[in-house]
Amino acid sequence: MHMLDGYGMDTITMAGSLEAKLTAMKAAGFSQVMLMARDLVSHPGGVNAAVEAVRDSGLRPTGFQVLRDFEGLSGHLHDYKVDIAKSMLTMCQAVGSRVLLACSSTSRHATDDRALIIRDLRKLAMLALPLGIRVAYEALSWGRTVNDYVTSWELVEEANCPNLGVGIDSFHIFAANSSLDALEDIDPDKIFLVQLSDFMWNDTPTFEDRITTARTFRVFPGEGVHSEQLADLVLRLERMGYPGDFSFEVFNDDYQQLPLATVAERARRSALWLHQDVLHRSAPLPDWTLTR
Repeated sequence: MHMLDGYGMDTITMAGSLEAKLTAMKAAGFSQVMLMARDLVSHPGGVNAAVEAVRDSGLRPTGFQVLRDFEGLSGHLHDYKVDIAKSMLTMCQAVGSRVLLACSSTSRHATDDRALIIRDLRKLAMLALPLGIRVAYEALSWGRTVNDYVTSWELVEEANCPNLGVGIDSFHIFAANSSLDALEDIDPDKIFLVQLSDFMWNDTPTFEDRITTARTFRVFPGEGVHSEQLADLVLRLERMGYPGDFSFEVFNDDYQQLPLATVAERARRSALWLHQDVLHRSAPLPDWTLTR
């Protein structure tokens, strides 16, 4: 087994063209990539050229992001978001991703009526079903009604759709200071995506603090001050039988100013820390580790 088969990077972490990012990830030993819609629509050759670049890279899409503020709207706003969702799902399918990430709503126009939120999550899942896409519903730590993973799981469980699950994001868990104990209540087969990152300080007491940190200063697992909690999270997921991948979702303004190979190397060290030191897994070292 390839050393980094279970780990992927997010394109948001690095500057440069899509092709350059994919090349750097592959050279660092990663086997998958988390893609953003922007990767496709901003490509100089258009969406089709971006899709071709992903396919040519040999990297498997971990997921496609991100549908925002979908649930809990009404009237024209709801119709508008349904159209957006359909376009996102079409791109998700085109690039070969089996998972669409949907984040909990932050809109002041969205209702806090759980029954209506569940109704909309079911609708989104039904739109994705014919395309063979699973929807990972993730709680943003500054979400209006849903801002912790416990609530997102309750809604997913109640919606009861085969292709609707949760996305677990370590940043939002640490930022909201959520307990990890409730993880055990989640069906591991309903965890469709796990995104890992850390940050350099212990507290983000306000939504504004969380948003600023989340969008500008996340770091890779093992680089921040929550390494012990992050290791605990990963080990709990393993004990639960979580069968999926770990994607590094690291928004960092400093990393956007560094050479791609430098950033990919930091990510590689993070993956090796998780694989060897935290999970205590071993595998034959691929050639690229022997030449460094």
